[in-house]
Amino acid sequence: MSASYHQGSRSLQDRFDTRRLADRIDERFLSRPTIDADDRAFIERMDMFFLATADAEGRPQCSYKGGDPGFVRVLDERTVAFPSYDGNGMYLSMGNVLENPQVGMLFIDFVSVRPSRLRLNGIASVEERDRLLEQYPGAQLVVRVRARQVFPNCPRYIHRMALIERSRFVPRAHAEAPIPDWKRAEWACDVLSASDPARTR
Repeated sequence: MSASYHQGSRSLQDRFDTRRLADRIDERFLSRPTIDADDRAFIERMDMFFLATADAEGRPQCSYKGGDPGFVRVLDERTVAFPSYDGNGMYLSMGNVLENPQVGMLFIDFVSVRPSRLRLNGIASVEERDRLLEQYPGAQLVVRVRARQVFPNCPRYIHRMALIERSRFVPRAHAEAPIPDWKRAEWACDVLSASDPARTR
């Protein structure tokens, strides 16, 4: 059996007569563990992606990660890195990575003339003292992902969208990020971490 497919995949491929197609896609795309120059250019111009994680019991989380273009960096042909910014304090995705390092990253370009998407599956690590941390203003952690599979995805169901505005909450080197309203709400303001800027501003 292909390393890319398990019995569940195979049963549906056989049900819909797509095993030959699936094997061809595996030969051409799924077996590739490296990030090529086109992949790098695509990843580093994205300002968002979706991160799939699961805990030790396999219970999934899918989260949106956004930043300025280039916030996901390709460090070499097998490794990408991205910052983990202040969120809601639950650490669902980052906590999952500590329990189960298998992750999936889905990059989608909604705005180009030809929409496209790229998947990167790999092994993640989370580091509070990563040397890249100083290059990400406002980041709490740096996540590095060692690629196992890098492959394009069929773009035909991607909706065309237009970027109206990037989030004003994305941390930037020479600007103080605003405090989100929910941190000032009565239900939240008394339980914020001692280091949260919302406590002092």
